[in-house]
Amino acid sequence: MKHHAKNAFNKLKRLGCPVFERDDVEYFIISAEYNSKEVWADYYMEYSIHKDAPVPGVHPKITEILEEFNLFAEWETPGGLIVYDL
Repeated sequence: MKHHAKNAFNKLKRLGCPVFERDDVEYFIISAEYNSKEVWADYYMEYSIHKDAPVPGVHPKITEILEEFNLFAEWETPGGLIVYDL
């Protein structure tokens, strides 16, 4: 994983965001299935309070941190977001 992506990964992880490294993607993924104390991502927006967020169903803090490191996320499946360079 590139240095800037690793920094974003670590920052999100410290906040409790469910992030995972995967061998088949260049950077990392953000799970929409492991929302415990806080809803970080919710594809169907059933439980999400982030319906009006910049990316609907995605916690605004995720978007903020990814933009800080010139990254963005898009839905790979309803189960998670995949992170790429901006």
